[in-house]
Amino acid sequence: DAVKALFAAAQGTDNDATIKAADDLTSKYKDTQFKEIALFMEATAYQKKGDADHAEVYAEQALAVNPKNFQASLLIGEITANHIRENDLNRGEEVAKAEKYLHQTIESVATADKPNPNLTDEQWTEAKNQVTAEAHAGLGMAALADKKYDKAIESFKKANEIDPAEPAYVVRLAKAYQNAGKNDEAIAACNKVLAMANVHPQV
Repeated sequence: DAVKALFAAAQGTDNDATIKAADDLTSKYKDTQFKEIALFMEATAYQKKGDADHAEVYAEQALAVNPKNFQASLLIGEITANHIRENDLNRGEEVAKAEKYLHQTIESVATADKPNPNLTDEQWTEAKNQVTAEAHAGLGMAALADKKYDKAIESFKKANEIDPAEPAYVVRLAKAYQNAGKNDEAIAACNKVLAMANVHPQV
């Protein structure tokens, strides 16, 4: 019943309900086989609320249960990369932390088993590619924050090669080109996005 309550809450839009249901499950049944997924769902709910600190705490707990949980390592890596600021005194440490978790994600997803036997091999490959591309894009964000523009360009290119259907990676590539002073390449990347069909207006 506790597991059912958690999954029902997660399907809705009330993040606090998901957090409460996850807490109820993990506090009452400390050794449940659903502990890892409950902790990750709680981390995701906090991320949706904009609470990065709690999201990271629960993702870390999910990784403590399963160090190869690539979704949890990706969440921590992306949160860290996206919160690095130019004038942060600990910028180098934060960049290293983001890179650690994002590389861990790439390594873990490469050898991960299908989470659902009903997935076809093609669907599982596509899902793994999306995660891998997202991790490379995270590495690009960390490199941008660290002003390593050539490194950022390389990471965004890799993300785009793996998942060419995601226009956001090309926009970020354009930003990296612009920061590197490569304006012609930046314009070409932007034109590539503008030529794509059904791109979200924000992109």
